[in-house]
Amino acid sequence: MADLFFGGPFRRLLYARPAFSPDWASSATAAMDWVETPTSHVIRINVPGLGKDDVKVQVEDGNVLSVRGVPPPSPEKEKEREGKEAVWHVAERGRPEFAREVALPADVRVDQIRASVENGVLTVVVPKEPAPARPRPRPIAVSSKL
Repeated sequence: MADLFFGGPFRRLLYARPAFSPDWASSATAAMDWVETPTSHVIRINVPGLGKDDVKVQVEDGNVLSVRGVPPPSPEKEKEREGKEAVWHVAERGRPEFAREVALPADVRVDQIRASVENGVLTVVVPKEPAPARPRPRPIAVSSKL
């Protein structure tokens, strides 16, 4: 009964780190879509303004997909911050760091995960293990001693 409740999508929620964890104190979570197709799991995460060098994707603890992003500071922004004549009135954008962890199901091929960034969206494709072929029905002879 517990496996029924804690299996599937609920398992992913239980393995997620809480928002008040010290590791995540300076990070935010990025918006994510997760779609399961017959052959793979496709995870899309919003990463506006980040390139492939700014995003780190790795598998930890066997089946936990970890995605982290830290954009580099722009040189123009740093010069503006250091300028003595510049007066900042609002600075809300900052450095949008993010971190996201997802517990992957057991039926995936971790060694074949692919990731790409395009138009501010990180797409991670996690291929599934092929389903075992079902044995074809075959007739079985029935014997009788009568």
